[in-house]
Amino acid sequence: MIKFGPSGNSESFYAQGLSHTEQSAKFVKDLGLDCFEYSFGRGVRMTDAKALSIGKAFREQGVEISVHAPYYINFANPAEENAEKSYNYVLESARVLKLMGGKRCVFHSATQGKMQREEAVSLTEERLKILRDKIYEAGLQDVYYCPETMGKIAQIGTLEEIVRFCKIDEIYLPAVDFGHLNAREQGSLRTQEDYEKRLSYMIDQLGYERVKHFHVHFSKIQYSDKGEVRHLTFEDEVYGPDFEPLAAALKKLKLEPYIVSESAGTQAEDALAMKRMYEALS
Repeated sequence: MIKFGPSGNSESFYAQGLSHTEQSAKFVKDLGLDCFEYSFGRGVRMTDAKALSIGKAFREQGVEISVHAPYYINFANPAEENAEKSYNYVLESARVLKLMGGKRCVFHSATQGKMQREEAVSLTEERLKILRDKIYEAGLQDVYYCPETMGKIAQIGTLEEIVRFCKIDEIYLPAVDFGHLNAREQGSLRTQEDYEKRLSYMIDQLGYERVKHFHVHFSKIQYSDKGEVRHLTFEDEVYGPDFEPLAAALKKLKLEPYIVSESAGTQAEDALAMKRMYEALS
């Protein structure tokens, strides 16, 4: 079943006097949404007791939870000690995710740095093979690890690169941020056909069954010639992309992803707007 929800808490959550992540579960459910993404952006700083408490709240509301691993991850950093930190960020995110009862751990793969593009991508690929081995050794292979398409051109994370990484093992599932793709490709996502082209490519490369429930981030994003600048809301009419043609493409191809809104401050409301757009299609 397709799912819609916010990344983190919207401004309206705090405006109601709410503050705890456990309260997010009912807030999201009451809006008619199905999922929620918790970000460990600055590090995995959560006790096991807190993770279990959050998991209980979301389980009681029937809302699925995912996590975003820390932003510091960079598997193309030449230094092995930095690679070890990146492995640990992902593994610890997954361990806490399991305590929450979640199944999806999103992460940023790498930044190109001073390397040639293919050199950085190849190093990232090799490091993700090592990460795979560490995941199995830790008994954490019952979680999906979702490398994300990235919005800045200097970041590793084109759709083709993410698909390449997902071919390493079935524990890897694409996290396609369509706002990021649109930003790095300078406004490429305009029509249903534009979306279908990307979705069909993933199906051709990874198979329908793997792609059917892939991970999605969606928001409108301001961009420059270097790619992403900042996240916007659905009020934007300049940069895009628009969700309606993606909804039509998902319907046509019978895909049912886990869709997370990353709008700036209105992520819950924009998640609900996406759900309504999708449900309005015959």
